[in-house]
Amino acid sequence: MNDSIVFFDSGHAPTLELLGGKCSSLVSMTTAGMPVPPGFAVTTAAFDRFVDGSGLREEIRTALAEIDPDDIECVDRVSARIRAAIEAREVPDDMHGLLKEAYDTLMARFPAEVPVAVRSSATAEDLPDASFAGQQDTYLWLTGYPAVREHVRRCWASLYTSRAIIYRLRNNIPEEDLSMSVAVQKMVDARASGVAMTLDPANGDRSKIVIDASWGVGEMVVSGQVTPDNILLDKVMLTVVAEHIGDKHAELVPDASTGSLVEREVEPGRRAVRCLTDDELLAVATLAKRAEKHYGCPQDIEWALDTDLPAGENLLLLQSRPETVHSVAQSAPAAAATPKSPGPAGFSMTGLTFSLTGR
Repeated sequence: MNDSIVFFDSGHAPTLELLGGKCSSLVSMTTAGMPVPPGFAVTTAAFDRFVDGSGLREEIRTALAEIDPDDIECVDRVSARIRAAIEAREVPDDMHGLLKEAYDTLMARFPAEVPVAVRSSATAEDLPDASFAGQQDTYLWLTGYPAVREHVRRCWASLYTSRAIIYRLRNNIPEEDLSMSVAVQKMVDARASGVAMTLDPANGDRSKIVIDASWGVGEMVVSGQVTPDNILLDKVMLTVVAEHIGDKHAELVPDASTGSLVEREVEPGRRAVRCLTDDELLAVATLAKRAEKHYGCPQDIEWALDTDLPAGENLLLLQSRPETVHSVAQSAPAAAATPKSPGPAGFSMTGLTFSLTGR
């Protein structure tokens, strides 16, 4: 449409500078034919025009110069001031018009208006030596253009959350040229969801795939509120090496009466069984391998099974990013050491870059 809006399936080059880490990945995976929910990016060009046109650029620069990185309360005060300033500024009418046109174009793909997720995509995330995912905000199950418009601006403001500012300071990521894109994407009505890593995070063994899965939308797993099923598979044979059935005592599901996500208790019968069938487990592992082949390095993917789609077509890829811990460490001499045997399954997703919140 122009450089402010890029649809995932537009064939646009997946450039980090224009799309940020998350959106460039979504564009790349869509172009490669992977099952990505449809959507579009509100690009960094739109963010930069908003910040420069509203006079915020100098205001943000001045506020950040006051930060004492060792004073958390100071960081919190500056963060709150910057975010309030961004959320208080009016977005220009022409930018509203472009966003509304893109939203209407996306909705026209469905029989009726569908909920969307609005997800932050910073230019500093998913770098080769650092994972920035989860430092900014994501908003789920939004319905209607007014909600989307407001939450795009909230995503812009989340570039300056306290945790994002501190992360950049601790990892020597400069504020110069930092920008934010935002993904607006069809929300997945997830029966089950989770992550998969194309190596064993316990020891870096690239001959394994590890899948964590739980009922409903995956945010409760990310926050550590539920313990997911954890399955270790052989990457070549795609056979189960070890598995641990998590408690999965609650799930996050849509409530039609409120138009939002609600937490619901999972009945004992479903807690005690794996939330993926053998065929679904194989499909998730195969999708993870496909992402690894596409990117040429170990991946940390997000996936979900959409209840709106028929079996066999319902597995969707929400995100794929490089695994950053063991992949970087492989260049060190210690990487040549013989890996230890896998420990007991029980790997937690809390420390991963799973960003359905979140990432």
